[in-house]
Amino acid sequence: MAQSGAGFALADFLGAISDTVRPSAARPVVVHAGELETLPADQVHNPTKLSIAGKLPTATFEIFRQTIPAGLSSDMQRHHHETVHFVISGEGHSEVEDETESWSAGDFVYTPPWTWHRHYNDSATEPVEFLTIENSRLLGLLGVGRRQSAGLATVAEARARFGEDPR
Repeated sequence: MAQSGAGFALADFLGAISDTVRPSAARPVVVHAGELETLPADQVHNPTKLSIAGKLPTATFEIFRQTIPAGLSSDMQRHHHETVHFVISGEGHSEVEDETESWSAGDFVYTPPWTWHRHYNDSATEPVEFLTIENSRLLGLLGVGRRQSAGLATVAEARARFGEDPR
């Protein structure tokens, strides 16, 4: 079965998703904190640290532990997938297009598809910790995943650089 492109069939893809998780050493049901895989800095494009629970047997979503160091932020980006951040610790704010919202530990932050957004740590001394869940794996399998990063830019700068691409 093709995972994307001309040979891809949605019915085949959905039919291949098992009703039962078949754990194994390579795809365990539990990934312990010390087993998270930290993505190399050159793949992250911002000062945050992303650690993926990549061995979990998920078929349609990715799950990360994201750390934003004190006083720093993620990059200004947009992507086709949806993302939910659960704030484990810390406080900060997020820019999502033209809106700014504050958040703190225990809150959930939702990023809609294809919206410019950036997350900021408002503390000068403590990191922010997120549990980040996104449906990027599903969109990648469907061959429709796309991401753009404008670096440490503002929304206006990102729009000027990339234009108002509708998708």
